[in-house]
This record gives sequence, C-alpha cells and structure tokens, in this order.
Amino acid sequence: MDRRIPARSLNGLVQSLLQGVGVPTEDAAVAAEVLVGTSLDGVDTHGITRLPVYLSRLQDRQINPAPSIARERTGASFGRVDGDNGLGQVVGAQAMEFASQMAQETGVGLVAVRRSNHFGAAGYYCAWAAQRGLVALVVTNTPPAIPPWGGRKPFFGTNPVAFGFPAPTFPIVVDLSASAVARGHIILAAQRGEPIPADWAVDEEGRPTEDPQRALQGALLPVGGAKGYALAVAVEMMAGVITGAAVGPGVGWMYEKTGVPADVGHFLIVFDPFRFIPPDEYEQRVSSLIEQVHGAERAAGVNEIFLPGERRRRTREQRLKEGIPVDPKLWEELILWARRLDLDFPEPEIWESKA
Repeated sequence: MDRRIPARSLNGLVQSLLQGVGVPTEDAAVAAEVLVGTSLDGVDTHGITRLPVYLSRLQDRQINPAPSIARERTGASFGRVDGDNGLGQVVGAQAMEFASQMAQETGVGLVAVRRSNHFGAAGYYCAWAAQRGLVALVVTNTPPAIPPWGGRKPFFGTNPVAFGFPAPTFPIVVDLSASAVARGHIILAAQRGEPIPADWAVDEEGRPTEDPQRALQGALLPVGGAKGYALAVAVEMMAGVITGAAVGPGVGWMYEKTGVPADVGHFLIVFDPFRFIPPDEYEQRVSSLIEQVHGAERAAGVNEIFLPGERRRRTREQRLKEGIPVDPKLWEELILWARRLDLDFPEPEIWESKA
C-alpha cells in the first residue's frame, strides 16, 4: 500500500538527497520543486519515481551535479543554452526563465538547448509559463524508443510536445508523446511488476507484448501510426538537429551506466498572447470555451468532461491536503539512499493511502 508523504517533507528529502550527491543548494531546490511539483500534479511517471536513477547518474558523474550553464542571446527574441550536462530539471528551468524573460521584453522568446538530460514532464514548464500569463510550446528529444515507420528497431525517442495556455482558474496544459504512451508508464509498470496493454509496445522481435521488461528491450509504438512517427521526426528536428544536441540513437539512456553524457536537446517557444488580444477579452473567450466544453453532451457512462490540465489541478489540490502517494519500493530506495549518503532521516508524517 502506498504511503502518503506531505509535499513539504518530500521536497526537503529530495533536496537533501540531491545535495548529498553534489548538487548545489540552489539547483537542488529547483530540481526538487520540479520533481515534487510533477508528482503533486499526478504525473507520477515523471516525478519522484525518477529520483533514484538521477541520484545514481549524478553520483557516478554521468550527469554533472554542478554544471556551469551558459546562456547566449543570439537575437532580440532568440537564445541558446548549453546545459553542461547538468540535471535536466535545472537546465529546463533556466531555459524557460530565459525564454520567458525575452517574451516579456519583446513579445516572444525562442530558446534552443543542448547538452542537457531528461528534464521530466514537458508540461510542467508550460504550466510554469502559463501561470505567468504566457503561452508556451516545449519539445524535447529522448533516447531511442520508436522505430522509423516500417522499421523494427528503436531510432527516435518518445519525443514529447507540450503546450501551456493561461486560463482563469487553471492553466490549460497539453502534454503528449509521439509514442502510444510515455515510456515512463512502462518503466513504472516494470518497477511494480505489472503488465501493460498489448498495443503499447513490441518486444525485440517486433511482436506485441504485455511484459514491460520485454517492451523496454523492444520498441514503443507511435501514437496514431505513421502520424506519431512523423511527429517524432518533427520534434527531433527541433530539439536535436537545430539545437546541436544528439540525434536519434545518439541520445543517451540514463538507465544505463555508460559514463557518456546523454546530450538531450530541448526547444522552447514562449510568447505573450496579449500582443494579439487584450487580457480582458482573452479571459472572457477562454472562460467561454471552458464553459462550453464542460457543458458539452456527454457520452454514455461519462460523468464529467475535462480540459487538459484540469485533472492535474484537482489532483494537486487533493495531494496538498492528503499527501503524495509513494510506492513502498520507492520509499525503501529513498531511505537506502539517505543512509548511504549518511543523511539525517527524520521520519516525516505519513498517511496511509486510501487507494
């Protein structure tokens, strides 16, 4: 049964663990905010479940715990970021701050990022921008997962694309991968020893599989067939080719100890919507859209219709009150890491999950 850990306690633990493997205090605070915030939103596949592998790669220096992240403004609305092989959450947060600053100054900010690592859920950065009144588009490439259409072996990553839009009560956030499902769902199923749907992935021989371990050795299926493959190519062009980061099979896999930097690329586009439409009119139009969607005729068995981002808001509100559910195996791993790093580990207040 999952334990429920208060967000503040979990945030403090994550910061301490990251600092224990050499991440500077300020960077550890940023990364913890992203990881715990993602778990608060209910995106458990990209939140604190990833912490143990981050700690491993930081400890063996496959990820640089204390990078010198370089920003370069190449035009009024254009910039580049060299992540120096730093933790993806830290690099991603700096890139979004950079793009947002330009958007506030000129109306739009475009930032190309290279030499980064897995940065978690792309939608988290879009929500950050949307809460500040900006529209954002964020893409990233990832290690090989999807074969070229008609191929059998992984080549392109799950290559997610995310959008964020300001809204009166909650940011509208669209976050999707080019694969039928984000690889994090399969990793989580493997960790829990649970089967996966047969239409998510194929094994090494190209056969549909319900075994998440075989799926991780095989390939993920693109969402929508050839359309998902085309989306993966578009993201690779933006996040890999244009940024100067690694491309296709050259992108590193952090779950393997290779000693080689992953060289993940991100691309961010942020703009001020109020350069097109007055804030009052924008709010009225968005509110009207939300009201119409909520009032749409529902299919049989459907009690409520949501917009993208709405479930995250509700999950966040619930978890702030009840705590974040943490799988027992993950909790044991975190305790072991704390002991290994000789950290004080006061047991935080815990609630038993109602699930």
